[in-house]
Amino acid sequence: MRLLLDGDDDQAVHRAAYQWADPARGRITVDPTPHTTSPAYLALDVLRAMGRDTFARPEAERMSTDPAWRAVTCWTLATDVHEAIVLRAHRLTTERLRRLAAWRADTGIRLTLLAHTPEQADEQRLREQLTAAVVTAVVTVRGTAAVLGAIGPAATGRRIGPPPRDHAYPLPTVPRSGVASFRADCWHRQNATDFAHTDAQYRAGYAAARAWLARTLSPQASAVGGIEPAADPAAPTPWNLQETEALRLFLASLAVSSPSPQHTVARVRGAQAGFLSRSVLLNVPDDLTSRAGPGITTVPITPRVVHTITVRLPNPLRAAAIAALLFTGTDTSLLSMTQIASVGEAGTTVAIDRDSRIHIGEPPGPRHMYAVPPRARPLLRAAVEFRRRTPRTAAGHGLFANCFGTTPRFEALIADAGLPIPALDHPHSGDDWHTAAHCWHLHTTTPPASDVLPRLGEFRP
Repeated sequence: MRLLLDGDDDQAVHRAAYQWADPARGRITVDPTPHTTSPAYLALDVLRAMGRDTFARPEAERMSTDPAWRAVTCWTLATDVHEAIVLRAHRLTTERLRRLAAWRADTGIRLTLLAHTPEQADEQRLREQLTAAVVTAVVTVRGTAAVLGAIGPAATGRRIGPPPRDHAYPLPTVPRSGVASFRADCWHRQNATDFAHTDAQYRAGYAAARAWLARTLSPQASAVGGIEPAADPAAPTPWNLQETEALRLFLASLAVSSPSPQHTVARVRGAQAGFLSRSVLLNVPDDLTSRAGPGITTVPITPRVVHTITVRLPNPLRAAAIAALLFTGTDTSLLSMTQIASVGEAGTTVAIDRDSRIHIGEPPGPRHMYAVPPRARPLLRAAVEFRRRTPRTAAGHGLFANCFGTTPRFEALIADAGLPIPALDHPHSGDDWHTAAHCWHLHTTTPPASDVLPRLGEFRP
């Protein structure tokens, strides 16, 4: 830990500390709120320095001291904040210094205290408080010039304000055709520009399906997961439990970044064609756009969406809950079953075992699998870490407990987020579309097919 002593109380030092900060690159400057000694307020000041500038609304949910500092630790670990300067260190209490020392010990962050000590008595009092807070191995820097050198140069290219608004090329209403005629129908009914965009989504789904099957499909269908091969060797063989879960995850990852249901339909039809080219039949619900799930009732997790979530919801659990509603597009009753252990180790997947919780004692069925977009993974990792650091917590406990529990609490969460959530605006009954999808191995010989579809001719008949 470094202690910078600004004996002259120079405004240039204060300005240099602010200009040095760049939260996007893991460097923050914390300016403690004046006229308060609460450790909880200092935690909120740290969160504000990270860009989680919340609690501006009087009715917003507050966090007490321990949860607030857990949130600081979790966000630090999840977002790779590795350097921090704390201003007005001479005004910090022993308890606040103890909290800062614990934050540094838990995260390994490089912590710098900047104190304005024009009098010798001020420095002596600060030294006594550091000793009482068990803060040792402090490197001291004195003098304005030396302090400015220790702070370092100002950050360059620092982004100010929210990211630009999201934009995607809108697709027209796509035909309700099956996989056999979907691409040709789009070619006949759409103009050249619209078809080029639709076909790009179709070919992306086709290539993704071919690549995924090449990585995961076993050479021969086997009797795994309690499904025996059909008596007739030529009859289609349904996919087993493990294969079905993998299929659900693939479909979720295929559609989770889709900007509209039309984009999703084009990708899924292309994936069906890719499956058929490898002798696999993929069946999805006919009423695809009237279902819920990834790509239908979801919102792409763009930089602007992440910025909005992190600014308005500093509590990791609440931020992750809103993100999960946006990228799963599923019902809150299912999402509330998410356990701590449901999130994959890398934060890339969410697996909800609904059947075993509803039908106790029956053989397990395929879990509901969801792919976590890259920009949402830090939010999920922070939430999991927050839960694990909460006293008396086990892996089987609910991840989003106290977020979806009661109507007033849930309504407060939605109001704090301030984002439209399609899964709530357009609720759907029944399973999500990708959990209603099924696959069969077709024991037929198919001619070799390219991993990338050729483009159709530019002239229509």
